[in-house]
Amino acid sequence: MDLGFHNLYLRGMTDAKMIAEKLLQVNAVKLNVKEPFTWASGWKSPIYCDNRRVLSFPFIRDYVKSEMCNVVFEKFPGADLLAGVATAGIPWGAMTADQLKLPYIYVRPKPKEHGLGNQVEGYYEKGQKVVVIEDLVSTGKSSLQVVDVLRNLGVEVIGMVSIFNYGFPVAAKAMADYKLDYYSLTDYPTLISLAVEKGTVDPGDHGILLKWAEDPANWKGVL
Repeated sequence: MDLGFHNLYLRGMTDAKMIAEKLLQVNAVKLNVKEPFTWASGWKSPIYCDNRRVLSFPFIRDYVKSEMCNVVFEKFPGADLLAGVATAGIPWGAMTADQLKLPYIYVRPKPKEHGLGNQVEGYYEKGQKVVVIEDLVSTGKSSLQVVDVLRNLGVEVIGMVSIFNYGFPVAAKAMADYKLDYYSLTDYPTLISLAVEKGTVDPGDHGILLKWAEDPANWKGVL
């Protein structure tokens, strides 16, 4: 069943693996099975992904930006406009729009409480075809709130691209429910397999890490 949830594989070597390697190289991803991280949702997680770190490494930043541009260009040739998701998606959206010479806006989680009270910054027109640019997707809830905002303004959201996703079934279902074509440059299973291959993760923890992604809300860590 196609849930509208894709990872990009291949242009020679596996693209997803190459992006995962870049994230590991700059320590944008931290893995710890024995002392899991706590997300804002309260979930316990053996991984913490902070793609903002990539912005500090020019050559890797350029590589990730170029891959994102390739996806938008190849998968969404009809895009009129890109929309970054505040805050982490803003720089990636801006860089991608600049390279592809597309108009750009960004969307806040809620309207500003001062000034003009804008939730969407930048110029757009009703009926424009827009691609949403995200940093990462977990459950998809916050990303799809942005889709709701844009659709309510009369623009046509034709897809979403992110650097990383966790591959949660709930996110795949949410994208399908929204009839949204979504692509991610890399994902959690790819990154974990690479981390084991490179010796960053103990092979004995591989199964535990993959098991977490099946039901992250109820994972309590290693007992």
